[in-house]
Amino acid sequence: MLVKVFGAAVQGVDATQITIEVNCSKGIKFMLVGLPDASVKESHERIISALQVNGYKFPRQQVVINMSPADIKKEGSAYDLPLAVGIMAASDSLKTDKLEEYMLMGELSLDGSILPIKGALSMAIKARELGFKGLIVPKKNAKEAGVVNNLEVYGVENITEVVNFYNNEADLEPVVIDTRTEFLNNHQNFEFNFSDVKGQENVKRAIEVSAAGGHNIIMIGPPGAGKSMMAKRIPSILPPFTLHEALETTKIHSVAGKIGGDTSLMCTRPFRSPHHTISDVAMVGGGVYPQPGEISLAHNGVLFLDELPEFNRSVLEVLRQPLEDRSISISRSKFTVEYPASFMLISSMNPCPCGYFNHPEKQCVCSQGVVQKYLNKISGPLLDRIDIQIEIVPVPFDKISSSGVAEDSAVIRERVIKAREIQDKRFKDEDSIHCNAQMTSKLMRKYATPDDEGLQLLKTAMNRFNLSARAYDRILKVSRTIADLDNSDKVLSKHLAEAINYRNLDRENWATR
Repeated sequence: MLVKVFGAAVQGVDATQITIEVNCSKGIKFMLVGLPDASVKESHERIISALQVNGYKFPRQQVVINMSPADIKKEGSAYDLPLAVGIMAASDSLKTDKLEEYMLMGELSLDGSILPIKGALSMAIKARELGFKGLIVPKKNAKEAGVVNNLEVYGVENITEVVNFYNNEADLEPVVIDTRTEFLNNHQNFEFNFSDVKGQENVKRAIEVSAAGGHNIIMIGPPGAGKSMMAKRIPSILPPFTLHEALETTKIHSVAGKIGGDTSLMCTRPFRSPHHTISDVAMVGGGVYPQPGEISLAHNGVLFLDELPEFNRSVLEVLRQPLEDRSISISRSKFTVEYPASFMLISSMNPCPCGYFNHPEKQCVCSQGVVQKYLNKISGPLLDRIDIQIEIVPVPFDKISSSGVAEDSAVIRERVIKAREIQDKRFKDEDSIHCNAQMTSKLMRKYATPDDEGLQLLKTAMNRFNLSARAYDRILKVSRTIADLDNSDKVLSKHLAEAINYRNLDRENWATR
């Protein structure tokens, strides 16, 4: 008897339907074709054990299974459940009338338990797109798949539940997620708050500008000045996710297997802080079976690189293209996958190896030329792509010991949201542009053209600091954001002056002061 069961394969962040055709006939052979990898082929042994433990028989017949389309590599153990259901249906141990209505995926344990899988949200989106009535997934993946509306999602713990469901011997309860309520209830849960930060008002202002326009920022200062502390608080002032952004980000984390069993939807922007020993592949994504890297896991959120010069030079250089294109393509000989990578790059560094160059109290012990050599670990093209470069000095004792409370993140966030609302209105007709940092040259000429006084100021800065054309663009983008925070339609000279002030590392002879 020939039957068809439906599953899905994840490529990039999207799923593709996989049709599993099972035919049982006379003989004793087991054949699995359709480009399965080793872990899919091993499903034979897991399925036999799972069926026997739960009182079912593996057919003593020739079983031929084809996984279509055959040109897509089938990877992982998530095909165990549809393969087992297909085998039972082809051998008349399971009714076939519901097989075409449901997509199902899950890994089988030897005792028949169904273990969690990666990419359940992408599979749910695909199942709804193809018109399936429902999706059957492991119970730990049910919440993330359940955010997709107009699709019945069932979470199961054992293969017996699936068999009884298809045989009409028991019903499964669909998972019901009120996506909007859950989203609204959790989008303001933050562990860190800017009210904990004493002093550093100029740095907080630079971070506020960065958040308001989606600009990349680097903080340079001695150890203990508060660089990491402030970076961890940046998500608390970013505008809340839109529902579309939340789904998009959740999908990436689902594919990477980073969604917990109690999570249905990511409600706060991701904050990724990889160690400086990270490899190129772990940063951008890839591998034998491509997976999203840190830059994609930070999509719609923050990628924080602490102690930037300590990262491998090749790791930093691979960031250049994603920072411009806001996506990354991973190419292999037979296929190419594309992952989104629209993130804010937040980085920090010491000014020199000892950390005390330009410190107001402590003496730098680095020899002549070492400071410049240390800064040269970060290439000029990468620095050009960082819009805001701000120097941090230690907070004096009287401010650290003061009992006053600093401005709360919620207050700063309100100003950031208002600035973003202005940008949303400005770019409402642009499909892929949502903030000032994403502006093209054409849009800059339209919205960020300075007046004559500002143009003269910018010309002086360009000549004095020997700025590149890309730095010129970055200054205009930042000045547009400062004008938005000031609720100004035009970019004035004072806005340009503040933006130029945020280019510390471009200043002539900075490392020899």
